Amino acid sequence: MGLTKQYLRYVASAVFGVVGSQKANITYVTLRGGERGRYVAVAACEHVFIWDVRKGEKVLILQGQKHEVTFLCPSPDGIHIAVGYEDGAVRIFSLLNGESNVSFNGHKSAVTVIQYDGLGARLVTGSRDTDVIVWDVINECGLYRLRGHKDVITQTLFLRDKNLLVTSSKDSFVKWWDLDTQHCFKTMVGHRSEVWGMALLNQDNRLLTGSADSELRAWDISYLSISSAHTFVCFVSLSVSQRILSCKKAGSILREARDRVVSLTTDAKARVIACHGNDSALELFTVLSEEEVQKKMAKKLKKAKKKAEAGEDASEPAVERALKDEIIRLTNIKASAKIRWVDCLSCAGGELKVAMLLQNNTVETYSLKMSDKTPAANKTARLTLGGHRTDVRTLAFSSDNLAILSASGDTVKVWNRSTLQVIRTMACEYALCSLFVPGDRQIILGTKSGKLQIFELSSGSLLETVDAHDGALWSLCLAPDQRGIVTGSADKTVKFWDFELIKDEGTGHKRLTVKHTRTLQLEEDVLCVRFSPDHRLLAVSLLDCTVKIFYTDTLKFFLSLYGHKLPVLCLDISHDNTLIATGSADRNVKIWGLDFGDCHRSMFAHDDSVMFLQFVPKTHLFFTAGKDKKIKQWDADKFEHIQTLEGHHREVWCLTISPNGDHIVSSSHDKSLRLWERTREPIILEEEREMEREAEFEESMAKGDVPVVPGETQGEAAPAGKKTVETVKAAERIMEALELYKEENRKMEEHKYACGHAGKEPNPILVAFGNVSVMFCSVLCVVITSELEVSLLVLPFSYVPELLKLFSGYIQQGLEVELVCRCLFFLLKIHFGQISSNQMLLSVIDELRMNTLSKVQEIRDVMGFNCAALQFLQREIESKEEVMFFADATGKLEEKKKKRRKRERAILTIA
Repeated sequence: MGLTKQYLRYVASAVFGVVGSQKANITYVTLRGGERGRYVAVAACEHVFIWDVRKGEKVLILQGQKHEVTFLCPSPDGIHIAVGYEDGAVRIFSLLNGESNVSFNGHKSAVTVIQYDGLGARLVTGSRDTDVIVWDVINECGLYRLRGHKDVITQTLFLRDKNLLVTSSKDSFVKWWDLDTQHCFKTMVGHRSEVWGMALLNQDNRLLTGSADSELRAWDISYLSISSAHTFVCFVSLSVSQRILSCKKAGSILREARDRVVSLTTDAKARVIACHGNDSALELFTVLSEEEVQKKMAKKLKKAKKKAEAGEDASEPAVERALKDEIIRLTNIKASAKIRWVDCLSCAGGELKVAMLLQNNTVETYSLKMSDKTPAANKTARLTLGGHRTDVRTLAFSSDNLAILSASGDTVKVWNRSTLQVIRTMACEYALCSLFVPGDRQIILGTKSGKLQIFELSSGSLLETVDAHDGALWSLCLAPDQRGIVTGSADKTVKFWDFELIKDEGTGHKRLTVKHTRTLQLEEDVLCVRFSPDHRLLAVSLLDCTVKIFYTDTLKFFLSLYGHKLPVLCLDISHDNTLIATGSADRNVKIWGLDFGDCHRSMFAHDDSVMFLQFVPKTHLFFTAGKDKKIKQWDADKFEHIQTLEGHHREVWCLTISPNGDHIVSSSHDKSLRLWERTREPIILEEEREMEREAEFEESMAKGDVPVVPGETQGEAAPAGKKTVETVKAAERIMEALELYKEENRKMEEHKYACGHAGKEPNPILVAFGNVSVMFCSVLCVVITSELEVSLLVLPFSYVPELLKLFSGYIQQGLEVELVCRCLFFLLKIHFGQISSNQMLLSVIDELRMNTLSKVQEIRDVMGFNCAALQFLQREIESKEEVMFFADATGKLEEKKKKRRKRERAILTIA
């Protein structure tokens, strides 16, 4: 048997170059009791970055898994943040340590909105799948799913003092839900197009909605008391909606922008409204309090009386109260680019802080004093250093593997590979290709306008701009002797350039330049050029879908490689000059021999255009990048696919491999740069293919519908859970544990072994746990709390009787009583008919009823006793040491601070 070829695995190392992803919103957060308005949370592909806007630094990264973040919502206490993902999952992270212990899985597609209730005990999520789900954060479980909307959910809001929920959607409807009965009691149909945003004002007595036009519509909400509702019911037959509340249009506020509302938000007290469209202007409105409105109306009345007296009008002047008297325009803020998301925060002293995530990978923060007559916004911070404004189209590694060059439409940046910090940022034209000059002191860029730009890294200055071509300069390649470069352009020419040192007239020092030596004229646009490592041949890909190979010294034609159906966008030649690999827009990669130009193999590589291809140095392995968001590794000798690197969420434009082959950097349309590292872990191809098949099978298995609960109709309310791979696996583990329990019971009955003597040895799993009860209990505890109910729903009924008998024993022993009661009540609910009709289970159910009541009461008594004891201890310690505990202490501290400030002001005035 011959030796097998060993491949080493590449794994994701870091994500950098992205300041904030466009898919998810921006929000202010508080870290470890720090200053309010100092930290903002933004999505960064699948991660969440917490930025310190004052220092312009990343202070915390909340690690995601593989799906893109789509929404962020901090909890009311500021300790947690809920993160929604593209696959419909929601995870709650702690802002103290960046860890996630709670996750919810209920939506089938991307989460579009998340909202906490006032206490932070419940969470409501809306999704692209048109469902709204209410989650219990404390119990870590889903409460119910609300169905009724026909399009993407755009906003969800809890009402503060009432158990009501209001939701808006792209189906143009605003729906009111009674959470006690889980039904929609009112649908507002006053919008002609999608409702994009919504806010509650004036202690939940007014609703403001933003749609696809320039109007912000206001609706007055009137809540009917129980007594008045009963009075009405006595005389007239009222609908359900009228018995809870009524909505009446109060008017409209006209925005300056003519397009749709992109986002509409308010501060925590709903005193400031911020909204914007698809442009760079943010409009701020302020909601006046009742006292301020009364003062304004009094002034208006006084003015009207004076006018009436001057005109000698005998009638009493009347002034009507309008919406524009209650909501007034504060100011407009002009951002440096189009706004994607906004968040605002009211701080002490009447200061308003505004954070904006822009469409060009930038975060800007502004501050303004609301007490000023004409508030002017001051820009306080701008986060730009950590990324490019536009997509990175070219990458390069330095010869020592330590520096990474990335260039986009307006800037070129040099990064330190180990720290991922920016070393240099320089303004440039639209870059399409780049390289480090030997020695790594200068870089050369090829631009869309056909110019070559040479930069000095030590000073970060542009040394020279050379007008190289008349069309876009698509490709740039360093000569193997490192004395020059070759360029290929859309002007149908390939030009050869030599490096030269000339004396700079300004400084008198020598500087680098390039001297044009030869030109190769071709019949089609040049897309890519590459030298063979021995400097003998030059490969040129043309727009006519062919690759022409010429001798470098004489520029005579040698070979033509044809077979691609669409133009070849990338190519590379192996280190030993024997193979050339070409990647095309027809999604195929072809491997050719350089001796005779014969095609060794054509492989279907990607689901979209192959954008970049490069050999790993000193091997016949190569990587390809495609518009299908994937990077793939191939073996050019065995024509095998080795591994796929998944991580990017948009088209991958380019990649570069370090000279030692240990690192790869890739860039994508999602604005991110990703670093991949080669590990020492070998890849076994058969196992890789097996894992891929297993992943596909698991995905298809999880896509099946959740079993229908008997007796439940498919109405507006439904269970919150979703069948996933994890829930199916959890159900399988429960079934395996039950089978083991049955088997051990059968053995005990047959007296095959007793107390560890004679006969067959006990199961090793049981030996590890001690006994069946502990083993099964640990299996239940391992199931994620939010997925427990769906796991039990998947469980066949044949296992339920044994499960009920086990639960009875657990409750008697006091093992995990809360968890067992939750499982018990859920199983009784979904299998009520079969359990109640089974005479064999009558005694078990009766026993459960007695034990459950007594045990739960016992636990409640213990908790009550402990709470009373803790309160007693608190009072004792406070009376002895005069120390205030917990919440009281913070209140006292604030009072002391206020007194100290008053004393300081008094001293200053006296001085």
